[in-house]
Amino acid sequence: MAGINVDMEHVIVESQEMEKEEEEVKPQKTKRVASLDIFRGLTVALMVLVDDAGGEWPMIGHAPWNGCNLADFVMPFFLFIVGMAIALALKRIPEKLVAIRKVILRTLKLLFWGLLLQGGYFHDLDKLKYGVDMNRIRLCGILQRIALAYLVVAVIEITTRQAQSKELPTGWFSIFKLYSWQWVIGACVLVVYLATLYGTYVPDWNFVVQNPDSVDFGKTLTVTCNVRGNLDPPCNAVGYIDRWILGINHMYPRPAWKRSKACTKNSPYEGPFKDDAPSWCWAPFEPEGILSSISAILSTVLGVQFGHVLIHMKDHSSRLLHWICMGIALLVLGIILHFTDAIPLNKQLYTFSYVCVTSGAAALVFSGFYILVDILNLKYLFLPLEWIGMNAMLVYVMAASGIFAGFINGWYYEDPHNTLIYWIKKHIFIGVWHSTRVGTLLYVIFAEILFWAIVAGLLHRLGIYWKL
Repeated sequence: MAGINVDMEHVIVESQEMEKEEEEVKPQKTKRVASLDIFRGLTVALMVLVDDAGGEWPMIGHAPWNGCNLADFVMPFFLFIVGMAIALALKRIPEKLVAIRKVILRTLKLLFWGLLLQGGYFHDLDKLKYGVDMNRIRLCGILQRIALAYLVVAVIEITTRQAQSKELPTGWFSIFKLYSWQWVIGACVLVVYLATLYGTYVPDWNFVVQNPDSVDFGKTLTVTCNVRGNLDPPCNAVGYIDRWILGINHMYPRPAWKRSKACTKNSPYEGPFKDDAPSWCWAPFEPEGILSSISAILSTVLGVQFGHVLIHMKDHSSRLLHWICMGIALLVLGIILHFTDAIPLNKQLYTFSYVCVTSGAAALVFSGFYILVDILNLKYLFLPLEWIGMNAMLVYVMAASGIFAGFINGWYYEDPHNTLIYWIKKHIFIGVWHSTRVGTLLYVIFAEILFWAIVAGLLHRLGIYWKL
């Protein structure tokens, strides 16, 4: 995702880990929310799918700029899941200092794994390359964004935990009133984001072209801006703040905008740039940058509220009524903002309309799983996804980040492309179907997602989980 790579998390592993840590505090075993594990597993599977098949199927990859493709739902889904997990897990840790210590420790672990996996140390694994120039290490990434959202929202949840000891009053908006301070803080985050996005003046800027395929390689190019409130690729406040604080050398060098119609001849596919492509097409851009990550906190705030519904409301109908109504309201609001040209859907800027649409979609998808799994007891239909969801960090690192494939490719015969993985992909999938696109899609589904689902299932039977 920026690569999309994400769970990434186990913060992904959040609900699982903290639920188990709580078993140390309370002897009785708490029942897991199966639908949340399955939702997490689906999100990890989608991440693998769009990362590894998105090149051949750009309609499921990230939108080059405005818009929302399948890949653009993965990050907000993860953040939404983290929010729900925070509400479920922290309610079982009575001591605030103990809870804060656990939150800080997990945040540090997420930052470590984020820098290791997405900082640039592992790159071009198909070419067996690794190592990173510290002058060019990527400072932001998927796990770093999750770490920020997790830290902020978890601390808010801990400091407002007295609400959890109260009985839920009657009335439709009672649960919103019970956590009113969290909504106030969320509103403040939104105001800060919008004020900065539309109020920051973006001057002209320049950069050195680092792509050796460019005829301008090594040259310094200038991008003309001198605007305020612009949401186009070269002159928005999100990119300006990242260039100012992070430094352009520490930003993502292959942003999705390189596949935009302004840049490439084969948009939305990757390919050679147009002869008259604007200079910014060669520039880096950080899709998990500072300002956009502040906005991303809102996805986790909304997830926490859905977790509160699960905690306070005991009957299925009340839960579903709140979840579905709120999900539809968010979805409609985001669509209206986008199609009236008020605020476009944009994952790389993490606009408010994007928060609404993706959070609304997350609410409806989770509600669907809740009906099928927790009410109709059809969990057996989704066992592969549940297994992935219970060991999401393992699947993220090994499959989505390409570590396992890179390790296997390190054992080749005569030529680096003559490996087991290349042979399977070429002869069993692409060769049989006589199509690179179809073969790649089937390879990702069966040889990656299903394979790691089986591995995660075996580890589940052995009680082995990768925890942060």
